Amino acid sequence: MTTPPQIERVFITGSTGFVGRHVVRELLAHGITPVCLVRSVEKLHRQHPEVGPERFLPVLGSLSDRQALREAAHMSQAAIHLVGIIIARPLHGQTFHRIHVEGTKRVIEALSEAGIRRYLHMSALGTRPNAVSKYHRTKWEAEEHVRQSGLEWTIFRPSLIHGPEGDFMRLMKRFMCSLLPPAIPYFGPGTAKIQPVSVKDVAHCFAQSLFNADTIGKVIPLCGPRAYTWIDLYKACRAHMPCARQWKPFVSQPVPVAKFTATIGQPIMALAEVIPPLRLFRFDAGQVQMSQEDNTADHTIAEKLFAMKMRDFEVELSTYADLIR
Repeated sequence: MTTPPQIERVFITGSTGFVGRHVVRELLAHGITPVCLVRSVEKLHRQHPEVGPERFLPVLGSLSDRQALREAAHMSQAAIHLVGIIIARPLHGQTFHRIHVEGTKRVIEALSEAGIRRYLHMSALGTRPNAVSKYHRTKWEAEEHVRQSGLEWTIFRPSLIHGPEGDFMRLMKRFMCSLLPPAIPYFGPGTAKIQPVSVKDVAHCFAQSLFNADTIGKVIPLCGPRAYTWIDLYKACRAHMPCARQWKPFVSQPVPVAKFTATIGQPIMALAEVIPPLRLFRFDAGQVQMSQEDNTADHTIAEKLFAMKMRDFEVELSTYADLIR
């Protein structure tokens, strides 16, 4: 393994998001100063109460703010781009193309202007040009811009990322522990496989990649060591959540019905954007389609690159189930 030049400050987008806050902790643990593009400095500090504000270099702005991107890039020696969306939020101007493609292009432009070479990019497992979902297709388009950027890039493709603050585990708690809905729904036969990966392992790989030049030019899948069908994943969640209502049945929603519901329910889904309790329950036709595909890969690729062992989903869940809110 070769060693890259010393890195002291890293520009990071999505620093206050689910994955971002864990990546920030990893950077701080390595003595690196995160240069955080944020909408709220107060939120950044609230997420890290044990860390003095002098350890961060916050820059107010968003992916649409070219001046803020330039400012953050010129303060840094490397960059980590994490921002992405799983469902479009048109009332907030968040579309897959605008966030995944245009946002990535703006970040790359700012880095190139600042002379930054090292760049880590968050993509997703299943990304490909002919994917069934706009989510994966725009992720692929973003990857293509990265590959053509001339930067020293590394692309990460995680499977489902889990942790106590993540939307998926929060949704699972609502399904398993609340009286409503009276059944636990899933799409189609529930037999497609998924390989959940701990947010801690994802953050570790991002941070370690900064120090590992052997990851430059690589597309790295990030997966846990076990593959689950959706039904088995739901059963594992119910088994490890102390509040779970064991009597609630799992009920399949046929794929055509789910896609039709997502399509005609778009106004309701849009309304859910502004009603916090409903946000977890939003879904679109693309998510229904993606749930019918296997989302798995060789977890040992990352293990070998980073000299680590990926955390087992059920072992990890048993340690944080009580922390899910």
